[in-house]
Amino acid sequence: MAKKKINHYSGIGGQAVLEGVMMKNKDLYAVAVRKDNGEIAVEVDHYQGAGEKRGLMHIPFLRGVFAFWDSMVLGMKAINFSASLYGEEEITKQKDTIEAEKKDKILMTLTTMVSVVLAIGIFMVLPYYLSSLLDGYVRNNSLMALIEGLIRILIFIIYILLISCMKDIRRLFAYHGAEHKCINCLERGKPLTVENVRESTRLHKRCGSSFILFVMLISIILFFFIRVHSVPLRIVIRILLIPVIAGIAYELIRIAGRFDNIIVKIFSAPGLLLQRLTTKEPDDEMIEVGIKSVEAVFDWKEFLQDSFGYKFEEE
Repeated sequence: MAKKKINHYSGIGGQAVLEGVMMKNKDLYAVAVRKDNGEIAVEVDHYQGAGEKRGLMHIPFLRGVFAFWDSMVLGMKAINFSASLYGEEEITKQKDTIEAEKKDKILMTLTTMVSVVLAIGIFMVLPYYLSSLLDGYVRNNSLMALIEGLIRILIFIIYILLISCMKDIRRLFAYHGAEHKCINCLERGKPLTVENVRESTRLHKRCGSSFILFVMLISIILFFFIRVHSVPLRIVIRILLIPVIAGIAYELIRIAGRFDNIIVKIFSAPGLLLQRLTTKEPDDEMIEVGIKSVEAVFDWKEFLQDSFGYKFEEE
C-alpha cells in the first residue's frame, strides 16, 4: 500500500492515568492499567457527558464548556480506577447499591469542583494579583494585560517543571506520550503495532496541554480589550469569562485536529512545543498498554480500511 501523508480524524481521544492510558470513542471509554504482576487490566464502560445528554454538542463554543467539564469528570473516573490497581490493590467496584453509586458521584463531583476552584485561583486570580503589584510602576493598561498573561503562562510552565521532577509524574508523562503515539499511528494510516507506535510522534494537536495553552493565550487577548477600574469586578470578570475562553479554545482544538494546513500548523506550534514538557517517550510496555486501551473501544482495522484503503490478510 502506498503511504499517504495526510491525516485522517479518528475521533478517539484520551489521557494518561497512573500506570495506564484511558481512551474514549464516542460514548465508550476504556482504561488500561499495567499491574505490578505485569498483567494489563482493562475496564470498559459507557460515559455520556452533560452536553451530549442535552443535545448541545453540535452548538459551537457552547459545546466547548461541556466538553471541558466532561473531560474532567471522566478523567477523575479513569484516575480512580487506575489508583485502585496501583500498589497491587484489587479492583473494587462500589456498585452494589444505588446509595453507593450516589456517594461515588457526589465525591467525584466535589473533587472536580475543588480542582476547578484551585485551577482558577492559581492560574487566573494569582497572575492578576502578581501583575497588580506592578501598578505603581506600569501605567499602560495594555502592557499590564500582557504582563498578566505572561505571568500566567510562566506559572503554568514552572508548575509543569516542578511536578515533572517526581518519578510518578515522569511515568505519567510517558504514558501521555504513549496515548498520543497510538492515535498518531492510526491517523497516519499505520497498523497499531508496537513497532509502528514507537516510530510515531508523541506530539498531537488535539492534546489537552495545547487546549490549556490556548486558554491562556485567548485570555490575554480578551483581557486586553475588556477593562474595568474596580478591582473586585476585574476578578469577577476573569472568572465569568472562563466558559467563554474554554469555548473558543475548544473550537481551535477541533480545527487543529481536523485540518492540516500552514495556518493550523502555525497556531498549533506553541501547544506542540509545550507538549515536549508534558509528554515523554514511552517504553514498549507502556505502548502495549496504550494499544490495549485503543482496541477496547475502537476498531482500528476498519478505520484503516475505510480511511486509507488498507488491506488486511484474512486470519
